[in-house]
Amino acid sequence: MRDRTVQIIATRPEIRSLSTPTRSDPSTTPDNIKEKKEALGEVLNGDRLVDAPYKLDFLSDHDSKTVCKKKLSKDDVARFRSAVSKDYYFQMYYDDLPIWGFIGKVDKEGKTDPSEYKYFLYKHINFDILYNKDRVIEINVHTDPHALADVTEDRDMGVEFLYSVKWKETATTFEKRMEKYSSTSSLPHHLEIHWFSIINSCVTVLLLTGFLATILMRVLKNDFVKYAHDDEAADDQEETGWKYIHGDVFRYPKNKSLFAAALGSGTQLFALATAALPFGTIVVIVLIWMLVTSPLLVLGGIAGKNSKAEFQAPCRTTKYPREIPPLPWYRGTIPQMAMAGFLPFSAIYIELYYIFASVWGHRIYTIYSILFIVFIILLIVTAFITVALTYFQLAAEDHEWWWRSFLCGGSTGLFIYGYCLYYYYARSDMSGFMQTSFFFGYMACICYGFFLMLGTVGFRAALLFVRHIYRSIKCE
Repeated sequence: MRDRTVQIIATRPEIRSLSTPTRSDPSTTPDNIKEKKEALGEVLNGDRLVDAPYKLDFLSDHDSKTVCKKKLSKDDVARFRSAVSKDYYFQMYYDDLPIWGFIGKVDKEGKTDPSEYKYFLYKHINFDILYNKDRVIEINVHTDPHALADVTEDRDMGVEFLYSVKWKETATTFEKRMEKYSSTSSLPHHLEIHWFSIINSCVTVLLLTGFLATILMRVLKNDFVKYAHDDEAADDQEETGWKYIHGDVFRYPKNKSLFAAALGSGTQLFALATAALPFGTIVVIVLIWMLVTSPLLVLGGIAGKNSKAEFQAPCRTTKYPREIPPLPWYRGTIPQMAMAGFLPFSAIYIELYYIFASVWGHRIYTIYSILFIVFIILLIVTAFITVALTYFQLAAEDHEWWWRSFLCGGSTGLFIYGYCLYYYYARSDMSGFMQTSFFFGYMACICYGFFLMLGTVGFRAALLFVRHIYRSIKCE
């Protein structure tokens, strides 16, 4: 049993900030770096792992064992000092258990002038590992506060990095070893407040949607009764409202090819998403796209063309479109998008903070059940609010609802991007051109994906609703 070795895995020899992407630091890099062979899923997930130079044999204690000795130049010292001042940390994995630790500290005690601060680099790491029989249950890492390298001044210096290992037995079973990370993550620290906020959002959304549903169903019921009475009485009265445009409501929208492409992309994003960074992974994905995806796309297009079903509209579309009457400003596309995006965003904005803190910070997101509930609420509210706005648009005799329903459904993505501005300036410590461009660039892609996905949800719901109401009336 003592001969068993579990390799400790570290992120690529880089140092990470609490609020920034990774950046390489050669001074922390051992001479021989062995990269871990990763599966395609790990690469797509953004993991870049290497074998760390720490040897943690099972049940084998070590005291002050040397990792490596480094000669640091003035530039290396300056880079370390900058990293320490920005709270950079290291991240490693041991038996699939995550480990974090700061690379240094800033001594501000008794000093008010930042120029008088002292910057220290940790030289000694202590690993405390808990085990149960032949299973690793928990691993903790802490730095020796007395083993420090002063990097306050730019000077050439030598540093010897050390580590110690101590094994302790525990009664915790292997099945419960991940409970520690659930209880220490940022989410459960505010679990009661978090659940209260989620429940409050759910209640608010349900009340608003219930109120809209009641009004909408009552108006529709009155419309159906009115149109049924008109059909039985006489046909000499001019039709008004949404029935008046039954000959135009199923007319294909302008730029229908672009509309179809947006719907197709949104449907795909609703089911899955991928991302790749390394060149090798890009090559693999390109080959998959060329040898698998493209041929299947061609075959699917041929099969779809030969077996396609014509779009069946409940009402016959007229040859020439009706003129849309003048509408007040609040019935325009942009005001409607603002109204359509606000309510779904209000249901998820609390959860966004925890997601952003996990994606762009060092915190762990653990309770995915809440995320699933919020996602379902987001879909329901998006669908319902789009249906409501589509009805009011048709009631105003505006038959160009195709693009409008897609834009209204996807407008929540714009609100999420607006939240990115708030998070960047009010919640994060990110700064500089690289961090700013990285954050807003990635979030622009993500929010655009949300725009397409939720726009598709909104259009599908609106199409189902429009089909239903026009199927329920007698169209000439």
